[in-house]
Amino acid sequence: MTYLRYSDDIETPEENEQESIDGIIKGMTQESRTVEKREGHAVRASHAKSTACVIGELTVADDLPRELAQGLFAQAGTFQVAVRFAQGPGENLGDRVSTHRGMAIKVFGVEGEKLPGHDAPTQDFVFASGPTFPGGTPAGFLSQAKKIGLTTPMPEGVKSAASSIARNINKVLNAVAGGPSPTLDFYGHPYSYPLDDYYFSQCPVRYGDYVAKLGAFPVAPEQLALDDWQLNPHEDEDGFRHAAIAYFDEHDAVFELRAQLWANAETQPIEDTSVEWPAQDSEYRTVATIRLPRQAAYGAERVRYFDEVMTFRPAHSLAAHRPLGGVMRARLQVYRALSAFRHRENGIDEQNTAIIDQIPA
Repeated sequence: MTYLRYSDDIETPEENEQESIDGIIKGMTQESRTVEKREGHAVRASHAKSTACVIGELTVADDLPRELAQGLFAQAGTFQVAVRFAQGPGENLGDRVSTHRGMAIKVFGVEGEKLPGHDAPTQDFVFASGPTFPGGTPAGFLSQAKKIGLTTPMPEGVKSAASSIARNINKVLNAVAGGPSPTLDFYGHPYSYPLDDYYFSQCPVRYGDYVAKLGAFPVAPEQLALDDWQLNPHEDEDGFRHAAIAYFDEHDAVFELRAQLWANAETQPIEDTSVEWPAQDSEYRTVATIRLPRQAAYGAERVRYFDEVMTFRPAHSLAAHRPLGGVMRARLQVYRALSAFRHRENGIDEQNTAIIDQIPA
């Protein structure tokens, strides 16, 4: 198969794109202020409620073909990683409000040319459930952020009802239309185990000489055997977290990190993340394995460090994995601004953790 090459001219910014980005920052900062006033503490503007905070190893596969042996994955080897699993909303809600999930990965000991402003030996991958980001473009991102902003002041019961409606409609679509709606899944994700979810970059990144979307796929037998029906957020508002803690008390979690290379500029757009790249054009192929061994997944000091101090950003990247497309260009600015707001409000120094030994046991 022939894959398209990366070049500096493959991106096409929207007209008035910076206005959209400024609007996202303004709106999401206001949402954060609303949540801070209610909770008495500034939290992450998205993925505020952590589910598990764990450490492990990423092992790059041996003998990858040339098109996959790029950037971080150019040579076989093992890196230490920190991984934060979290729920989607930018506020601490009960699990009845089951929206999209996040899996943020920080890889340590990464050498090579970094993006401007990133001088630590690390590489971050910020993933979420669902292969697409429904907003699609900076303008779409702004529209989506405005809708979320309208719901932020509402009572939790209203948010739970809205999540339930989206989830139930999606069940019907999955049965009738042969697949769920990414937009509905964003607002109403199934009551499923966080460690048995698939997670995706949703947006493209440079992949050395090529371009790719990335994903993390659960593969341990114990993960695949999890029974979602056992989870009932109406009985346990922190059930997803408790399920993850119980899992890590007894089992390792293993994810395959896979890359879907860019092969068709027409069906696999760089600038519209609402479009899922068709598998017939290019499949996800394994490039590394993430192993998260049995451990205390929610120790108080570690969680405080993960939730309050650490930052996970697309900007923490090798130049070889530069984020691409309008949504990523927006995230580069939005993540920085919202992180600065959160740390400033809480009186905590923002840290781009450089070595895994900085993380409390």
